[in-house]
Amino acid sequence: MTLLVIDVGNTNTVIGLFDGNKLLHNWRVRTVADHTMDEYGMLIVNLYKTGKVSSKSVNDIIISCVVPPMLNILEPLCEKYFHVKPLIVGPGIRTGMPIYYDNPKEVGADRIVNAVAGYEKYGGDLIIVDFGTATTFDYVSKNGEYMGGCISPGIVISSEALFERASKLPRVEFSRPRSIIAKDTVSSMQAGIMYGYAGLVDGIVERMKAEAKSNPKVIATGGLAKVIAQETKSINIVDEMLTLEGLRMIYLKNK
Repeated sequence: MTLLVIDVGNTNTVIGLFDGNKLLHNWRVRTVADHTMDEYGMLIVNLYKTGKVSSKSVNDIIISCVVPPMLNILEPLCEKYFHVKPLIVGPGIRTGMPIYYDNPKEVGADRIVNAVAGYEKYGGDLIIVDFGTATTFDYVSKNGEYMGGCISPGIVISSEALFERASKLPRVEFSRPRSIIAKDTVSSMQAGIMYGYAGLVDGIVERMKAEAKSNPKVIATGGLAKVIAQETKSINIVDEMLTLEGLRMIYLKNK
């Protein structure tokens, strides 16, 4: 079985190709909602060529999407270029996980996918931190129940807001500064963003642990997970492919 998994975020779309349980390839591209179906189709086909894979080898497709207009592009794309009707993660799909949210339909598909993957791989009593356009914190109980969580502005959003709203501050590269007591403006911004965000993560995780009255394992995923995790005290494991793995798992539960 060759499975194509697509995780559409607000900033980036991550694409993975599985052969059974093995992730053969993964790619990260920008999410552009005003691209046409054929523009995305040709992009994915070209990515396949770089991985020396034929698009005809795809047996099935599953999509997680938090940008609704993108589904109007991807669903017909899958049928035209791969001759497959994709499985969409959303209401009515089988996850095997009870969702204790006031309105389960409001929970982002990516958060549920992460929760399913986290529980399958690491067991219960778990906090999953996903560093995306927004940073999400989700708690999974020891019994495998999705209990909810919180959402904060992502690192890139926060950095861009600082650049746009403070006229004398430049746009800076997100990287580890030499010192917290920085000696120039760029380093000062880098220190504030890096250590401020690490403190945000540790603070939220500490409060979630206190409310849950337990000591859950903390898993980080997302594009910037590795960079931030090394500056925190709370993150135990970095699993950058967690969402792609979760899509594969949910596909198997439904097929």
